[in-house]
Amino acid sequence: MYTWNDIEQHIAACTHCPLSQTRHLPVMGRGSHNADIMLIAEAPGSLEDQEGLPFVGRSGKILDELLKDCSLKRKDIYITNILKCHPPGNRDPKDTEKEACFPYLKYETFLLKPRIIVCLGRVAAQRIISPNYKITRQHGTWTYRKDCALTAVYHPSAILRDMSKMEETKADFHEIVRKRNELLSLEL
Repeated sequence: MYTWNDIEQHIAACTHCPLSQTRHLPVMGRGSHNADIMLIAEAPGSLEDQEGLPFVGRSGKILDELLKDCSLKRKDIYITNILKCHPPGNRDPKDTEKEACFPYLKYETFLLKPRIIVCLGRVAAQRIISPNYKITRQHGTWTYRKDCALTAVYHPSAILRDMSKMEETKADFHEIVRKRNELLSLEL
């Protein structure tokens, strides 16, 4: 059985796709290993590639604002990406790259056992929830698999490009907290 340390070591040594040749640092998920909420984005950006941490740039500041608005902190959640390496030019991940990294995400999810998975953006939602997921129409809606509720919200970088998405994304995050509280109360 894998541990968090095992996964981190495998990711650090991974050469399953060409991105391993162009990365500076792989980006392992971060946050609480006991979190009820798991956020999954598509891939690290260039700043994340330099620092080896998820959401440290301008998108990270937007994410922090969204979390603060609904009284969450990074230490309360777990944040990761489908890809663990930065695609050059911030392009969308290729299917082969997503497939090469997906086992790592599965192990992270298995170890965490989140009650809620939040996909940050279209690419993550189409890989995790449904290939036909339409982020503009479906963000904030719920899907259920096994013992987990899944939803998607706009990626923080989409908010940077269009700040009018901020208020509805804040509302989506408040709904995520409400759903977590509802699920936790059902367990009592």
